[in-house]
Amino acid sequence: MSVSRIASRYAKSLIDFAQENNNLEEVKNDMAVLDKALESRDLVMLLKSPIVNELKKKEIFKAVFAGKLSETTLGFLNIILNKGREEYIPAISNEFEAQYKLMKGISDVTLTTASPISEANLASIKAKLLFSNETAQQVDIETVVDPSILGGFIIEIGDKLYNDSIAYKLSQMKKQFKGTQHEGAI
Repeated sequence: MSVSRIASRYAKSLIDFAQENNNLEEVKNDMAVLDKALESRDLVMLLKSPIVNELKKKEIFKAVFAGKLSETTLGFLNIILNKGREEYIPAISNEFEAQYKLMKGISDVTLTTASPISEANLASIKAKLLFSNETAQQVDIETVVDPSILGGFIIEIGDKLYNDSIAYKLSQMKKQFKGTQHEGAI
């Protein structure tokens, strides 16, 4: 079975269980804590290590996450450890986030600008995105500053890219000029 399929099934199970227990938001917050912890290369290597046995991994998880995660999430992680699926925890966490956002109608948007954007402009862009029918009912905007785009902006919504940067426009003009030079040559 593929990693994405395994991750999808476990994430769906966790969402369903959390909804049954009326603590979906708490589990969602737990998954954010887990995601932050998974930024540690050492923790990821521990999950993948065939040398460290299941009992030791459980002890480490208990020491690291006790008091930081709900009983629901800790119980879920124990099930994953019992089944020997701990190497899939990062994928399960990512899939949980994706399924949660789909269920709640939240679109992820990345906005890249050449310089930091003001809160007023960000609010205006968010309103236009919500009105555009390109996004779900809610928008989660991540802003990125990239001076190499020179000006304008780049918006990524899922697998769609809207590039209105000056660097892109200049490259398009450059291609047009090269194309017309060859056409006019005899």
